Amino acid sequence: MARATKHGSNNHDTMRTSQSSDEIQQAILNHLHCTQAKPLHFATRNDWYMAVAHAVRDQVVKNWLTSFYDLISLAKEKLKVVSYMSSEFLLGPHLGNNLVNMELEAQVRAALETLGQNLEDILKQEVEPGLGNGGLGRLAACYLESLATLRVPAVGYGIRYEFGIFD
Repeated sequence: MARATKHGSNNHDTMRTSQSSDEIQQAILNHLHCTQAKPLHFATRNDWYMAVAHAVRDQVVKNWLTSFYDLISLAKEKLKVVSYMSSEFLLGPHLGNNLVNMELEAQVRAALETLGQNLEDILKQEVEPGLGNGGLGRLAACYLESLATLRVPAVGYGIRYEFGIFD
């Protein structure tokens, strides 16, 4: 069994979150096989989308956990975290946004081209989350994005929606 580092990750985690196009290609194939349970020749465009989304999510989770552990080490200094409450968050599609924010677009595009897939076609598979109806939701999303850009620790709290109606 691989040994954990100070942040709780191991060699397997590092392999899943390497950022070269070859390693991202392998992560996509692994998710297609293990997460989507699809043989390569039977994978639908949505299966490819889900495999790419999971591979990118691995990268996001790695960064989030690294930031979380860094914040824990700063907590001794009485770190403050912003809590933002909004009835809605209009975030827009996530995959393309995550590719830009994580600076992975070129690597994912190259990985998909090697696999005979087109990034734009994959991105079209994502359904607009539509967690709100406009102004307030978009403002809340922009506020959280600004806090993230400024590296201010923040958490957004909202109402759980299902089919456009909150539970």
